Amino acid sequence: MNQPLLGKQAVQALGIRLRDIRRDAGLSGRQLAEACGWGPPKVSKVEHGRQAPTETDVRDWCIACGAPSEIADLVAAVRSIDTQYLDWRRSLGTGTRRRQRANVSAYERTTLFRVWEPAVMPGLVQTHAYAHEILATVIDFHGIPDDVEAGVQARMEAQRVLTHGDRRFLLLIGEAALYTRVGDAGVMREQLGRLVEVARMPRTSLGVVPLSAPYTVPRNNGFTIYDARMVTVATYTAELTLRERHEVTVYEKAFDRLAAPAVHGVAARTLIDRAIYDLEEI
Repeated sequence: MNQPLLGKQAVQALGIRLRDIRRDAGLSGRQLAEACGWGPPKVSKVEHGRQAPTETDVRDWCIACGAPSEIADLVAAVRSIDTQYLDWRRSLGTGTRRRQRANVSAYERTTLFRVWEPAVMPGLVQTHAYAHEILATVIDFHGIPDDVEAGVQARMEAQRVLTHGDRRFLLLIGEAALYTRVGDAGVMREQLGRLVEVARMPRTSLGVVPLSAPYTVPRNNGFTIYDARMVTVATYTAELTLRERHEVTVYEKAFDRLAAPAVHGVAARTLIDRAIYDLEEI
């Protein structure tokens, strides 16, 4: 299991749990390895998070330690590690459309969206032209099949959740996102106008985190919280999907800290209008 860097902490946490089970059983690492038919280094590698165990490894470990009741929970942890990291090369292997279509299912099962984007507009509120530029950049960066129009259309279709069903949207963007040049001035002008429209929607709250806001939580990656069910985080190499309750709680805490200094209503509109004015000056 060759996981991206973000999986390291999960593998380490699993290793600690397995180490505790071994110690509770009164076995040394060598004794456990012999009982399972492994080379001695394997136990150390697993316990220190340098090697992720397989489901079979977990079962053998627990049986050797006389802890069969732990098997189901630990196998679930292994499966979580194996599935929560979706490499972009696999996700985007046939282009952008399939990934955009996958959003629809997650969106339709969600009643409360909490979204943070530090540098670009959230996909839920992007215009057709802005989305085209975003996905064209994704295609170029990852060197995947060019299906930009199909991907944009799928993203536009996913946005129907904004006006259909009983859903709430808490959207936070960094002030920098108002200035990140995606496309030309015309594309940006239309997108900023769309942002003003979204802010007026009855079930949508739009907050802008000013550049001058105090630093109370890392702001590097955008993320979306779907109800309290899961969180998705995009990195350069993979999309991280977190479903463990303690992980979701961390992102809820981060969202609350980002929301605290955010401005809404007239104050947010003032920042947007300033960005539009700066476009007129170019």
